[in-house]
Amino acid sequence: LEQGSEHPLGKAIVEKAREKGIKLGSPEDFRAISGVGVEGIIGGVKVYVGKPLIEDGISFETIIKELEEQAKTVVVFAVNNKVIGIIAVADTPKDDARKAVKELKEMGFKVVMLTGDNRKTAEAIAKQLGISDVYADVLPAQKAQVISDIQRKYGTVAMVGDGINDAPALVQANVGIAIGTGTDIAIEAGDIILVRGDLSSLITAIRLSIATFRKIRQNLFWALIYNAVAIPLAVLGLLHPVIAEFCMATSSVSVVTNANMLRKSKIDPIT
Repeated sequence: LEQGSEHPLGKAIVEKAREKGIKLGSPEDFRAISGVGVEGIIGGVKVYVGKPLIEDGISFETIIKELEEQAKTVVVFAVNNKVIGIIAVADTPKDDARKAVKELKEMGFKVVMLTGDNRKTAEAIAKQLGISDVYADVLPAQKAQVISDIQRKYGTVAMVGDGINDAPALVQANVGIAIGTGTDIAIEAGDIILVRGDLSSLITAIRLSIATFRKIRQNLFWALIYNAVAIPLAVLGLLHPVIAEFCMATSSVSVVTNANMLRKSKIDPIT
């Protein structure tokens, strides 16, 4: 059933099953439930894989609660709304993620976690990463609204995401940054694509953007100062037209030269 899922947990389950040599069949009437799970018909029975759904009777509360308290994401397997199995997955933050969050905070950015995972798991991961603001149990349709709320509260927002569920939020954000190893929909929704798929690339992109903006301001200054000084002097007859023309040409050369120096700028990676 998880073969049709775009979610990282679904892909992990399929990969593990193949490692164990389990033969995978093809379900009928496959349906992905956004932010919840997947369901379909296998062997004539209805099968569900995804989040515990208490309202549909698909739960196993005591065990699930214990697993969630261990900062694990719980995936239940149910046949005809009866739980027959549980998989608990523990997320381990990558080293580059910790370093990236630390670097972002040192650069003056406010870092917020926005996830569809359960709150206990999200808060445990956020604590390891040094993130204090966490929005958990957020459905895909709600993510864009959360981004909108953050924009009203703080201003400009950059969103980093990799899943199909992140696409609306990536579009809503002022700058949508998609992880290149993520889903095609997320990549299409992003304004910037981190091809390598690691957050150290995010820091490099921000540093490059800051350096580029600095060059733009420098170029505007030099272009304006040459003309602001040379043109009035030429109009008043205090500067020979040939010299004024030379100054204008020099301003263009200085702008191009300064812009090309960006290629030699050292954009230090995360260490």
